Amino acid sequence: MKQKDFVFNICFLIFLNLLIKPFWILGIDVGVQNQVGAESYGLYFAIFNFSYMFSILLDMGTTNFNNRNIAQNNQLLDKHLSSIIILRFLLAVVYMIVVFAVALIIGYRGGMLRLLFWISINHFLNAFLLYLRSNISALLMFKTDSVLSVLDRLIMIILCSVLLWGNVTSVPMRIEWFVYSQTIAYCVSVLVALSIVLYKSRLSGLHWNRPFFLMVLKRSLPFATLALLIVCYNRIDSVMLERILPSGVGTTQAGIYAMAFRLLDALVMIAYLFSVILLPLFSKMLKEKEDIQPIVRTAFSLLYVFAVSATVILLCYKTPVISLLYDNHITASIRVFSLLIPCIIPISFTYVFGTLLTANGSMKKLNITALVGILVNVLINIILIPRMQARGAAIASLSTQSVVSLLQFIIALKELRVPLRTLPWLSCLVFTMLLIPTAVISTRILHCHVVYALLIMGGVALVYGFATRLLRLSGIKKDVIFKGKSQN
Repeated sequence: MKQKDFVFNICFLIFLNLLIKPFWILGIDVGVQNQVGAESYGLYFAIFNFSYMFSILLDMGTTNFNNRNIAQNNQLLDKHLSSIIILRFLLAVVYMIVVFAVALIIGYRGGMLRLLFWISINHFLNAFLLYLRSNISALLMFKTDSVLSVLDRLIMIILCSVLLWGNVTSVPMRIEWFVYSQTIAYCVSVLVALSIVLYKSRLSGLHWNRPFFLMVLKRSLPFATLALLIVCYNRIDSVMLERILPSGVGTTQAGIYAMAFRLLDALVMIAYLFSVILLPLFSKMLKEKEDIQPIVRTAFSLLYVFAVSATVILLCYKTPVISLLYDNHITASIRVFSLLIPCIIPISFTYVFGTLLTANGSMKKLNITALVGILVNVLINIILIPRMQARGAAIASLSTQSVVSLLQFIIALKELRVPLRTLPWLSCLVFTMLLIPTAVISTRILHCHVVYALLIMGGVALVYGFATRLLRLSGIKKDVIFKGKSQN
């Protein structure tokens, strides 16, 4: 039953996100940057990532801990919820103090601090929303969680569309309005998610429970350490660009980096959706000592088709894609894009094998891999940013993601004793050998609009996926649905 649910729910989750988030990223987010300019957006992007690096203080690993624990022990929902809500507000106070202390130390002043305040509020609201959703997904309410995963973006799309194209103001779009729109959207989404969780938990009240706080923080510390290290090596690039390079140059380069990173971030969201379902699913299956190999193979195959297809197709069509989205800095953005977009491949695999290790409780080894990642990232950034600017940051990102993904893959196979033959290596090779020349040739024979070309090549990639049996409807029906019925 769990394998059947996984296939159905991941399809539903992806459908909703493909319906909403591409327009948010490629329509609203791009539209905002085009109107406010690379330098203004680059400043926002750097401040966003700076404050995001400390966002673990808002969570301290409680979301992953809660997801895994509630998935294995549903009866603990009431007890955990009543105390963790208070704990998270205490953590929010600590977060704000630390963020502003560090911001003052590194030279943030005036308008930068005002922008930092509202962005930090948004991080708190988003972190609280993710915690509430962790309870919902831990109860295996995947369809409800799927709707909540896009609700905030849907509200932002409505608000920002009015500001961008509604002619409701006499002045051009300002980056502050973009931030305020996020605040409103997060507030509404949190209220909806909180209502659902309270209904399911029948919470009688909030309880100050110091021993429980200490227990949760102690047990969550490995998750918190891992999250901190991951966020650092994923987000520090733009912060280092803005701080290392001269004033003006740094914010512009951060803006150019954001132009390429935005597309990567959009793709990563699809891969991330797998982990949302895989973490509670793996956690329960490992506890009940069920065979995880079919789920690992299915998730790996789906993500391989997705990640390799996206990388190959977008690299072949990088110039028309970037030119379609942006008004300025096209050449510079294409150079960064060529180095950043392949990151989707190693990142996708971390959402399978890293999630598997998290569900298994192998936090020490995960933290070691993340520590290696941040050391690689910072070292390469320090060396390359002064000479190559945004391209240097992109090289650092690709190197880091590749190293971390490989380490997690090796550890997961060894720790969980998953045989190498479980993964469809030959099918992956054949799929790649078919897709690359087809994509290259298509750039010469397809003379339609780039959007149609991307859709055509996406369809070809799906055909190749089924032809190589990486995607198998009959296999899912035979091996998953029938096996799921036998488990009922």
